[in-house]
This record gives sequence, C-alpha cells and structure tokens, in this order.
Amino acid sequence: MTTPSLPAKRTRWVVIAIIILALGGALAFWLSRDRGKEDALRLYGNVDIREVQLAFRQPGRVMQMAFDEGDAVRAGACLAALDAQPYRDALAAAQAQVQVAQAELAKLRRGLRPQEITQAREALRKAQALATETERNFQRQSGLLASGASSQRTVDAARTARDQAAAGVEAAKAGLSQASEGFRKEDIAAAEARLAAAQAAAAQATTALADTELVAPSDGTIIARVREPGSMVASQSTVYSLSLDKPVYVRAYVGEPDLGRIAPGTVVHVKSDSSNKVYRGQIGFISPRAEFTPKTVETTDLRTDLVYRLRIVIDEADSDAALRQGMPVTITLDAPPGPAVPTGKR
Repeated sequence: MTTPSLPAKRTRWVVIAIIILALGGALAFWLSRDRGKEDALRLYGNVDIREVQLAFRQPGRVMQMAFDEGDAVRAGACLAALDAQPYRDALAAAQAQVQVAQAELAKLRRGLRPQEITQAREALRKAQALATETERNFQRQSGLLASGASSQRTVDAARTARDQAAAGVEAAKAGLSQASEGFRKEDIAAAEARLAAAQAAAAQATTALADTELVAPSDGTIIARVREPGSMVASQSTVYSLSLDKPVYVRAYVGEPDLGRIAPGTVVHVKSDSSNKVYRGQIGFISPRAEFTPKTVETTDLRTDLVYRLRIVIDEADSDAALRQGMPVTITLDAPPGPAVPTGKR
C-alpha cells in the first residue's frame, strides 16, 4: 500500500479548511438573520374606530330620516330633519322685533318733526306776549294804587299774573330748546341696545331653524338608526350613531423593557388575521402612565407585567373598510434597541 505524497495531503487539508470556513459563514449568516428577526418588535392590539352620537340641538318632531343602518354618508349630507314650522314662526317674530327696534332708533336719531318745533316756537311767542301784557297791567295797577284808584289786592293779583307769565316764558324757551336739540344721548343709547338685543334674538332664531337639519360631520357609515319619523325628540337625544371612516386608530400596548425602542412618529406595519394586506401607520401617542395588561390583549408576557398604551394612526391612503371596530391586529416595527426616549403626543 502506497503512502500519499506530501502535496496530496496539503491539498486535502486546504479543501477541508475551505469547507469549514464555508459552513461557518453560512451558520453566521443564518444566525444573524434570526437575530434580526428577534430584534423586530412585535405588538398586539385592536382597531379603534371613532364613533359619533348624532343628535339635534333643538327639540321637536322628527319629519325625515334619510338613511338606514349600513348606509355610507358624506360629510355635509342631511341625515334627518325636524318639523321646522315652529322655528320659522319664531324667526319671523324675532325679525319683526328687529324692525320695531330699528324704527324706534331712527325716530330718536332724527329728533322731532319740523311741525313740532314750529309749535314750540309759537308757544314761546305766545308766552312772551302774555308776559308783556301782564307786566303792563302790573305797572298800571301800581300807579293807580298811589292815587287810591286801585287796591292793594288788585296790585298783588297783577304781580302774581306777571310772575306766572314770566315763568311761562322760561318754560316755553326750554321746550323750544329741547325740540331743537332732539332726544338725549342716553335715550338713543338705550334704543341702540334694544336693537342689538332684537338682532341677537333673531340670530338665535336663525340658528335654531338651521339646527332642525342634522348634518353629517364627516364621511362615515351609519351603524345605528335610533329614531323614526314622527318621533318627538328632546335636544341632545341620539338619532344616529355614525362610525367615522377616517382616521383609523389602533390601540396597542408595549412592555416597559421595550419602551425605549419606540417613539412618537415611529413607522409601524399593521396586519389583521382576515387578510394578507399590511397597513402602514405611525405611533401617534404613548401614554405616560403605566397600567396592567388588559385581558383583551394577547401577548407572551405575564399578565401582571406593566405596559404602556399606544395609539397608532393608520395612513389614510392605506386604511379601508377591511379594518373594523375592535378587530385584533398584529403590529411590527424594525426598531433596533436604543436609549429610552420621552413619551408623549405627536
């Protein structure tokens, strides 16, 4: 039996070394890939779609219910309407009060009519003429008293008539001045305030009339129709329940050891069990308060572990009707371990 030559032995060892290196590289590759998978953070949560309880701000009788459960509605669509006739009547009465207040204010600002000023002027002339006549009579009676042709009683009566006539002249002058100047500023200010109050009442009546129509605040789907035409409703009584199409949120929880791996604005991927579609979203809120894991969340951690609530906002371009209220979802994000970051609202 021949012994292998030295070059043949060297070649065999070189081949063995190459094989070992190749296997080691492959093993390192697989380990690094598995380690990368382990580094990917996985969370669990539920879809949280906002709902709105729609109600009239005014009481009344329902005249129209335009949509049924399951109907899609657009923002601004009229969902329901009340009997508006009582509110039309109230608006007409309020507008009439505005006209009355406007007329009163215009009268005060314009002042008295020219005829009334003329009457005041003529009243002054009449008072002046009477004062002149009574003054002459007093002077005459005073002269006759010295000669004994008149008595003291007659002179006193003439003096009283003169004084009364002089007072009448002053009153007539004040009346003419008041008629010429018009009404007081305080009266005009009070009339302006009454007009403003009437206008405010008319604005309230206009708003109340507009509130007889129930308008959708945004796009959504009717999930409950609570009332029917003919029903009497009080203000703030729910008529429809509306599920908003956008935005779509996901409520999830993260354990305290992984809190430093996330931050508001972190991009995440959301997937449900009902489809293979992966939704893109962002972390919008991290609760600053710890709590115990809710029973509705399924994780591999112990139930007694403290967690922090997250709110994830699904991109509007990705969200669709497949994400329904309360649906369980899985959230993943490739966030390498790092220092803890402050939590807060985006």
